[in-house]
Amino acid sequence: MNLHKATGTIGGLTMVSRIAGFAREMLMSRVMGASWQADAFFVAFRLPNTFRRLFGEGAFSAGFVPLYAQRLQKGEAEAQTFGEEILAVFLPTLIIFTLVFEIIMGPFVFLISGYHGEKLSLATFLTQITFPYLLLISLVSLFSGILNSIARFTAAAFAPALLNLAMLAALVFVPVGGTTTAVALSAGVTAGGVLQLGLLLAACKRAGIVLKLRRPRMTPGVRQFVRVVIPATLGAGVYQISAFIDTFFLARIGTGALSYFNYADRLNQLPLGVIGAALGTAILPQVSKHVGAGEPDKAARVQSQATELAMLLTLPAALALAVSAMPLISALFQGGRFTAEDARLTALTLSIVVLGLPAYVLVKVLTPGFYSRQDTATPVKIAAVVLIATVVLNFLLIPPFGIAGLASAIAICSWLNCLMLYVVLHRRGHFRIEGWLASRVLRQIIACAGMGAVLYGIRTLMPGWFSGSAGHRIVGVAALVGGGMIVYFPLVWVLGGTDKEGFTSLLRRRRPYTDAG
Repeated sequence: MNLHKATGTIGGLTMVSRIAGFAREMLMSRVMGASWQADAFFVAFRLPNTFRRLFGEGAFSAGFVPLYAQRLQKGEAEAQTFGEEILAVFLPTLIIFTLVFEIIMGPFVFLISGYHGEKLSLATFLTQITFPYLLLISLVSLFSGILNSIARFTAAAFAPALLNLAMLAALVFVPVGGTTTAVALSAGVTAGGVLQLGLLLAACKRAGIVLKLRRPRMTPGVRQFVRVVIPATLGAGVYQISAFIDTFFLARIGTGALSYFNYADRLNQLPLGVIGAALGTAILPQVSKHVGAGEPDKAARVQSQATELAMLLTLPAALALAVSAMPLISALFQGGRFTAEDARLTALTLSIVVLGLPAYVLVKVLTPGFYSRQDTATPVKIAAVVLIATVVLNFLLIPPFGIAGLASAIAICSWLNCLMLYVVLHRRGHFRIEGWLASRVLRQIIACAGMGAVLYGIRTLMPGWFSGSAGHRIVGVAALVGGGMIVYFPLVWVLGGTDKEGFTSLLRRRRPYTDAG
């Protein structure tokens, strides 16, 4: 597998989705603003997505992909049988879970948000509309895992764009704002899930993979999957409890806090989704393959290459977003019902939360070192420690600093999680930062410092360009993005912050390097 090519394919298609997501958020900020109806919708949107990360992207992928990849080496028939056995158990579990939460949605939303009266009623109704998305997107994760295991990344990487397009359609056709638009957006979420599942089913059929529905049975394969996935579910559960805690505190900071965090996180998720998710998806099957073949050095090598590539792209993204938070938020979201004060608080949130972005991406690179060895228990223990730290920091930092305190807790705990994962892998001899890798990352940091100085100069020289006319905003954002790229990439090239052949293969999709150099 060509790591650079696979990352480029996944990242490029994820970028399409992120651009559609930006268009959605830009329109939504102007139509909905930071109103209580917007906050209610964001609760309804966060809850199924939080469970999705538990059932789909988190525990399920961690358990399913390595086991499916191992069976694929023995033959396509054995792999397909395994997929059908898992689907037979997974589907009814999801249906029951969804129905139970539809019934208890009112008390559950109250527990998470603390809302009362009309706001609680709306948030509950909207969540009942969006919650079937959990079932749909979890099935998408199953079929995505199958396609990723056979190195077919395109459909799974493009699927999220369909969700954004469905929500964009709701905003375009129902742009009145308030409760009416919130209901249309919620319906768009579930419609997007239907479109995503349809795309993945079609992609699997083109690949010659059609899973038949079987009667649920605890076969040896299912038992092995359960043994692996239960610790992963507990670990993912810890992370999602953290997400619920964030929602709990955000809902109590005041009206608009959920909206500010959502808009800030949209920018934060751009490099996280394009780089972190792409790398994690690309390397897990490859690391699993090398570990299964008794080639730990090659597995570690894949992680080293992924670490270099992650930092090459994530460090400048994090610094650029931190330095340029206010002009970017003003240019992208300010207008209509989204005021200058809303932009200021969103920018403050963004400038803090992105400080944890490199660590969060590194977590995506480090965890395959555990999952490929079917060790899902260790990340659970680490996640539990991080959760406790998050809760403590929230209680300490939110009272004096508000939403800035919550953003700080997220950034700090991202680095704590990354550090603990690395220390464990290093002690076990599975992965270590070698001299060549440390040297390149240091040179990347130096290049970032030069880029940061240029970005600060641009925002100082163009103060009125980010909140003026649409033309001024486009020019201002283009100056920031273009100026940062023009400075950083030549600098990192000259300083030797990356292997030049490997970087060229990322751009041209040529064969990647095979030596540390």
